Amino acid sequence: MTTAEATPPSQRTRVRRLAQLGHFDRATLYAIVDAAYVCHVAFADDHGVHCMPTACWREGDHLYIHGSNGSRMLKLAASGAQVCVTITHLDGLVLARSAFNHSMNYRSAVIYGMFEVVRDADKAAALDTFMERIAPKRSREVRPGDPNELAATTVLRISFDEAASKISTGGPKDDEADMALPVWAGVLPLALQPQMPVVDAAPTGTPDYVQQWQDAASARTLVEVTS
Repeated sequence: MTTAEATPPSQRTRVRRLAQLGHFDRATLYAIVDAAYVCHVAFADDHGVHCMPTACWREGDHLYIHGSNGSRMLKLAASGAQVCVTITHLDGLVLARSAFNHSMNYRSAVIYGMFEVVRDADKAAALDTFMERIAPKRSREVRPGDPNELAATTVLRISFDEAASKISTGGPKDDEADMALPVWAGVLPLALQPQMPVVDAAPTGTPDYVQQWQDAASARTLVEVTS
């Protein structure tokens, strides 16, 4: 499947509320997933329903998570239990002229299905991909996981075969009768922004990826000061 092709919605992924905001193509889904560092995994066990935040990354047509072998969530997911994975980016608060027309701008993704366990032989490579997601080239600089660390870690992946995205953009959508109300209306944008790095050690100088992070933070600060 190419990223331009759409996956037909299932009963679980069909967008019923504001259906025009739904997207089923892989390109949109991948962009939302790739912009995320954290997802939420919902599952049910004998104690009830749970929804846990955890780090995530994408490689190809799968979303990956990892953690301790002792994790309740990972043990249940590894057993083949049905799960629902969600990702949300909040892009703005939409302030309308009437209370009931206020809304939010966002990009979200929902993935249904079952996780599969990544083989021991593939765990190190999968975790290197995670490290590269955090900072390009860093997996080649740091000490890799040793056999004991890898043995104590579970890596799982879930396919995007049953997934949907939903995106809301734009300004307030007021009723015609409210347009003349003397009320401020518009969007209060929100964004995840880099801050200045906090150095703990730099024995070989500043790596390119840290410098780029610092430059992005400096540029953002300059814009704030001069605006």
